[in-house]
Amino acid sequence: MPDPLSLAISTGEPAGIGPDITIGALLQLAGANHGNNGGSGHYRFHVLGDARLLADRAAALGVTHAWERRIADGDVVIEDIKLAVACEPGRLDARNGRYVLALLDAAIAGCRPHGRAAPRYAAMVTAPVQKSTINDAGVPFTGHTEYLADSAGVPRVVMMLAGPQPAHDNAMLRVALATTHLPLRAVPDALSVPLLLHTLTIIDADLRRYFGIARPRILVTGLNPHAGESGHMGREEIDVIVPALAQAKDAGIDARGPFPADTLFQPRHLRDADCVLAMYHDQGLAPLKYGTFGHGVNITLGLPFIRTSVDHGTALDLAGTGQAEHGSMIEAIRSAVTMAGHANGRHPDGAGTSHPGHPNPGLQPPC
Repeated sequence: MPDPLSLAISTGEPAGIGPDITIGALLQLAGANHGNNGGSGHYRFHVLGDARLLADRAAALGVTHAWERRIADGDVVIEDIKLAVACEPGRLDARNGRYVLALLDAAIAGCRPHGRAAPRYAAMVTAPVQKSTINDAGVPFTGHTEYLADSAGVPRVVMMLAGPQPAHDNAMLRVALATTHLPLRAVPDALSVPLLLHTLTIIDADLRRYFGIARPRILVTGLNPHAGESGHMGREEIDVIVPALAQAKDAGIDARGPFPADTLFQPRHLRDADCVLAMYHDQGLAPLKYGTFGHGVNITLGLPFIRTSVDHGTALDLAGTGQAEHGSMIEAIRSAVTMAGHANGRHPDGAGTSHPGHPNPGLQPPC
């Protein structure tokens, strides 16, 4: 069996549910032979956070002995990064804002190669952070995604959320975004042919590399109602999206559309799709979260390392109560394991999907 691959788990805002869901997820995964994914070998999980905080939170959850056994087994390793000040569940303290960034910095550093040495971590999984606390600590911070992109020095990353489709045998629905946290009035001006082409290139490359999909099929939404109705409800489809799709096709990317967003998110239309590219945040994430919330995964594409995260926030009112659901953290860990396995050649069967033929004939672009 190959040596274990190590994954970093950043426990996020200490006053939130990050420590809780990390502990809960790793305990639920214990004994399930989780690392032996299709012969891919064992995985070791490095939990980045204050060891005392984690022990206290395990005690509050009533799982001290199980947590200690998990650590003693050796597949969970605590990377003890000290809090600036003691933390009480549910009570934010700006003095710990830089602690949260220290967790991220340690994970990023471990995911990057050092000289000729391979990266220490094969992937990183992040628990939710509280943006306000980091900003109150004097550090401008807009979110995980932007911070990771800046730290990695890449010009563009793509936010993709994924979750199971219960109506379609739990096949994964993946939704990527052309624009993320913009006011709606700013979206049309942000869209351009180069931006969409770059976005599609990143999606195509990372679905191949990290998910083993030989020829990803990407369905692309329009921006306007009815995808512009042949220009009668807006020209962004004609002037921007269609030319970008043409260039993507010339580059060997199987991207199709633009399709009306109000009808695209149906199981019969998504049956043969590997990813949907939506033009803006709520257009793509509202239908995805409706169907998968609590079991969805936030994946950042375009980074030089693997990063997955949960699909929810810090839930301060649930911290330390034992009521926080950790299903999304489990899925984030599982996704990181799958992606790391493909990236490190531990899926020799090339597991994934590749769809020959033509798109669903019942779903045709209007322009």
